[in-house]
Formats: sequence, structure tokens, C-alpha cells
Amino acid sequence: METLARAQGLRVDHISRDEIARMVGHDQHQGVALETSEYPYVGTRAILDLAADRGEAPLLLLLDLIQDVHNLGSLMRTAEAAGVHGVILQERRAAGITPTTVNTSSGAVEHLLVAQVTNLPQEMAQLRKAGLWMVGLEDVHGAKLHIDSDLTIPLGLVVGSEADGLRRLVRDRCDWMMRLPMRGRINSLNASIAGSIALYEALRQRQARADSCE
Repeated sequence: METLARAQGLRVDHISRDEIARMVGHDQHQGVALETSEYPYVGTRAILDLAADRGEAPLLLLLDLIQDVHNLGSLMRTAEAAGVHGVILQERRAAGITPTTVNTSSGAVEHLLVAQVTNLPQEMAQLRKAGLWMVGLEDVHGAKLHIDSDLTIPLGLVVGSEADGLRRLVRDRCDWMMRLPMRGRINSLNASIAGSIALYEALRQRQARADSCE
């Protein structure tokens, strides 16, 4: 690792594990720390351009005030694995890309386009004008099962916060609501788990459509 760092022209300093722990705020590290610039957020346009470059219907993950960085990191990891073109976060009152997020995502955030917006409902309205459909993941009256929803179209999957779900203004911007079946006594799933299930259903449907066109 040191050889690779020096090959990239990076300065390498040798310090103790205790010093690294003080720098990063915990002792769950692997003996290496890297000082970097701020995370390079992008604009939503860059995400849509990526989908166009790939010749694919856009698939975006929109997160409504997810506050736990571990949930955020887990969703980022799934989003990258499922081929999501980009993730949209609200700037205030929500988790952003931090070292903990990077670690929890196993580095997936380094391979994703992530946008931070000041007003998520307004961004959803703009995406709808751009031809995307907004589907909110929440078990409310009239919500469709995930397997009964067409997730192959240009789509923004909207996942709500851990405690309160989707805000009313966000729900109002959704074209339809989608739910996961619940057969046990627990009536809800962790936001990162629910979002991951929905993303993989989108991947399954899209792959099935691609296979049928070959």
C-alpha cells in the first residue's frame, strides 16, 4: 500500500496506531489513514447523463432524511451493486458522505454519483419533468406490492427516514407508493434493508427485460 501511495506522489508518514485512532475518532481501523478533500458531490444532470451514456433507463435512489450513517452506507453499497445510476440526498437534516459512510459502504460511494440537494420535493418535481417516475417505498393504503410495480421504466426510488418514513411533501411528489409484503408480527423493516430489497427487485426486472430482448 505504501508503494502504491508513493507511486501516486502522496506523502507517507509513519505514526502509531494510537495516533491514528485519535485522528479518526475510534480504534476500529486497519492501521492506515488517508487525508482527502471533501467528497465530490455532483449535480443531478450528471446522473441522468450517465444513464444516457449507458443506454439504460435511469434508476435513481432518493433518500428522504436518512440520518444514520450506517444505514446510508449500507444503502450506498446496495445501490452500487444493483447498478443504480446515482443517489440523491437532502443537504440539511440528513446524513452525508463521511468516513463512516465510506467504511460502511465498503468503498461503494467511491464508485457512485451522489448529489446533494437543498429541497428534495422540488428535485423530485424536476425529475418528473425530465421523464422519470417517482415511487415511494412505504406501506400505506393503496400501495402496490414491489413485485407488482413496473421498475423497468425511468425511475426514482424514494426511501424515507428510519423513524418517520416519507414526509408528506415527498409522498405528494410520488407517482405511486410501493410496499413490501410483511407476514410476521414485525410491521416494518430497517430503511436500508427495505431499500435494498426494492433495488434488487428493480435489478431483477431490468435484467429479465434485457434477457428477453436478446
